[in-house]
Amino acid sequence: MSIDWHVLNWIQDYLRCGFLDVLMPFISALGNGGAIWLVTAAVLLCFKKYRRHGVLLLIGLAAGVLIGNIGLKNIIARPRPCWLDTTVQLLIQNPGDYSFPSGHTLSSTIAAAILTSANRRFGYIAIPLAALIAFSRLYLFVHFPSDVLGAVCIGLLVVFVVLCFGGRIMDRACERLKAKMGGGQ
Repeated sequence: MSIDWHVLNWIQDYLRCGFLDVLMPFISALGNGGAIWLVTAAVLLCFKKYRRHGVLLLIGLAAGVLIGNIGLKNIIARPRPCWLDTTVQLLIQNPGDYSFPSGHTLSSTIAAAILTSANRRFGYIAIPLAALIAFSRLYLFVHFPSDVLGAVCIGLLVVFVVLCFGGRIMDRACERLKAKMGGGQ
């Protein structure tokens, strides 16, 4: 039995309890479709000081969906643990897409890192929330630990690229737009 199964079984055997059975579906739902992070990006867009990071967050989340959910999930086509071991009672609806990488973890990693780069204090909330969302996917038995770890690695790579190149691309696009509108004079 692989370490993935050992970790998942340990969580089911030693951490499963009534309180977490109620809390973890709620925590996981915050990450459905990256909802909490899209709302956060919208809030950032409302403040001039953080508008740039709001746009970068949207770019990062879009890249995460394209790379993770549309690309890698369908290329790798890894079955979910709940598909392979149906004896564990699911607390949420059985997901219909593949397991690797965890989309919830991918979007949460991207968001937490970009928010922390915007203001370290944002990270005090975003990083623990991202970790809880990632853990909820294991608790709920819908992802393997390697799905979560892979998503963290991919997410950090996406953030690196977005922070290194996204700002430059945004600046060039704004310059072109100003020039076309006559504001570049």
